[in-house]
Amino acid sequence: MDLQRIKYTLISARPNQWIKNTILFTGILFAGQLFNPPIFMKALIGFVIFCMLSSTSYILNDIIDFPLDKKHPAKKKRPIASGKLSIPDATFAVFILSFVSLISALFVSISFFVVAFTFLLLHFFYSLYFKQKPVLDIFAIAFSFMLRAFAGSVITGYHIQIWLLLTIFFMSLFIASVKRHAELVNQGTTTRAALVNYKETMLLFLSSTFATMTITSYSLYTFLETPPLIEHSIFRGLSFILPEFEARKWLMVTVPLVVYGIARYGQLLYEREQGEAPEKLITRDKGLMAIMGLWATIVIVLLYVV
Repeated sequence: MDLQRIKYTLISARPNQWIKNTILFTGILFAGQLFNPPIFMKALIGFVIFCMLSSTSYILNDIIDFPLDKKHPAKKKRPIASGKLSIPDATFAVFILSFVSLISALFVSISFFVVAFTFLLLHFFYSLYFKQKPVLDIFAIAFSFMLRAFAGSVITGYHIQIWLLLTIFFMSLFIASVKRHAELVNQGTTTRAALVNYKETMLLFLSSTFATMTITSYSLYTFLETPPLIEHSIFRGLSFILPEFEARKWLMVTVPLVVYGIARYGQLLYEREQGEAPEKLITRDKGLMAIMGLWATIVIVLLYVV
């Protein structure tokens, strides 16, 4: 394979989308193990494997969507849609990436292999069938995010509390419904089969519902679950004022940040119609990046410093 083929194969693999696989670190982040080198390395190995799996699904999706992508003003520039990467070369890349990622997962553990194989199988059926069915398509996307989170738990041994897992689920449903809304408004129904059966009011209802459920789930997580606060936390000195509060409640201060982040995301959708590329919103909008950075800083300080 010459350099041009490698270049266009890498573009089709969409490395800018690999940020989604950071969900594998969720379990160790909230278990207080993010800075534990052996545990972190396990999560990092899982992250790399799921990046290969994700790229496999993206290339496969572009192969299947080749006719529709040629009609899309932006997607028609993708290597496969534009003809810069041939279908046989793309198919070969799918085979190699699938083989390497699944064999790597098998070397990690049987259970991790099962999760990885399920993830790949889900994306295979998504590209062939689920993405053509309204509502079912966004639920398939949400389950792929949950499988990423579950994979992180399997490979590290640190499980994710149910309310945090539900937060991931509803957040991914929110982002997927926002994405469909932006596609419907910007491109109409010609570039994705499922959009024919979507109505703008329905997508507004779904995005509003899932945003509410995301906030509710995260709020319940911060209130009900017990994060691993350090034994000698400075907050223990306040226990005479608020008994037991130091044991589990301080993460509640991050709830307004999550509410603002979702509101900011909604603003970008409804005012600027930018929801079609979530990864670009997250990495390019200064407001979202600032609030995510502040949220991450506060969580790390609460769980690892004070």
